[in-house]
Amino acid sequence: MCSNNHQHDKLVLCPQCDMLVAVPDLEQGKKAVCPRCDTVLTAKWKEPRNQPTGYAISALVMLLLACLFPFVSMSVAGMVSEITLPQIPKVMYSEDYSSMAVFFLIFVQLVPTFCMVAIILLCQHVKMARRLKIELARILFKMKTWCMAEIFLAGVLVSFVKLMAYGEVNIGLSFLPYCLFCLFQVRAFQCLDRHWFWNEIEPAPKVCRPVQAGKPGLVQGVRLCQCCTAILPARQSECPRCHTTGHARRRHSLQCTMALLMTSAILYIPANVLPIMVTQALGNHINSNILEGVILLWSSGSYPVAMVIFIASIMVPILKMLAISWLCWDAKSQRHHDSETMHFIYEMVEFVGRWSMIDVFVIAVLSALVRMGQFMSIYPAIGAVLFALVVILTMFASMTFDPRLTWDKANSQFALHNHEES
Repeated sequence: MCSNNHQHDKLVLCPQCDMLVAVPDLEQGKKAVCPRCDTVLTAKWKEPRNQPTGYAISALVMLLLACLFPFVSMSVAGMVSEITLPQIPKVMYSEDYSSMAVFFLIFVQLVPTFCMVAIILLCQHVKMARRLKIELARILFKMKTWCMAEIFLAGVLVSFVKLMAYGEVNIGLSFLPYCLFCLFQVRAFQCLDRHWFWNEIEPAPKVCRPVQAGKPGLVQGVRLCQCCTAILPARQSECPRCHTTGHARRRHSLQCTMALLMTSAILYIPANVLPIMVTQALGNHINSNILEGVILLWSSGSYPVAMVIFIASIMVPILKMLAISWLCWDAKSQRHHDSETMHFIYEMVEFVGRWSMIDVFVIAVLSALVRMGQFMSIYPAIGAVLFALVVILTMFASMTFDPRLTWDKANSQFALHNHEES
């Protein structure tokens, strides 16, 4: 006989280590974390519906203001160049770098805007078809990782340092609204609890088998719906709440991860060897790759910025590829390593991976702003596109990797220990 929903409202299956956790009644502002891997499972926010909505509306208003006024300007020898945010992709498209324009439009403008609109519609229970509401929620949480507005803002600040070597740089009226937009959209996501959010859309399905907190889900024959956090029988492929097809573990996780990783490793070499930027000054064309840009910044005395670019654009991609390879090897091998250490490595890979896009956004700002004809102009080069593809592929590689594989050997030992005791 199936158990009632309210009996299982306090049970949450950890998406990272597969531990079934009994969540106590939380006070406002408190979070529940997994006792095994410290992953945040759920949180109780004050006014959980109105807070994300307020931040999302504020973010959209700030983005609108940021698009209406000049963003940044540069003055060199009496020549002034000024850009707005919508002009950045237009300039790249006009220079036959539509791929760079697409990256900018998707990651910096379209995805954050869509996510804010989706939060408003779903949190305020705007009338729409149930299927549309579920699809909107599914896309919202998948797109969260691809919101890179704050990374673009960091790229703008780095580009200021480079531009100061050529002339005077001034921020426009839209710069502060854009900073507030980045802050508000990050805060809107922080105040949106996924577990509460899906229960508001539709109650979780009933659990038709006895389960016990403190034991791994797979050991008890249940699995987590990676989309809506529902607890389902391990062999049930389709979630009855969000209609997402899934399995107890991601199918072909290691194979897909390694395929993406090898592709990114192949592209990484030409991305660092080929020029990412072309500087035209007084008729001379100067090609520069990522390392040459770091050396130039270091030689000009911009040591902190040089270190940021070196770490984000050179060290992080290499370390990320090595870390994901290690995680795949650990999941495949028969040796038992410290699962907590491997989980920490995975968390670091997830956190820092997308910040490598900072150099791509620096080039976007420079190529859009420095447009002074034969006197001085900056253009993106093929290396920038290849490097962006490296970052995107490594992000997909970390997404396709199932972190629960690092805990499965510990889970199997747990099941064996319980079997021996019984």
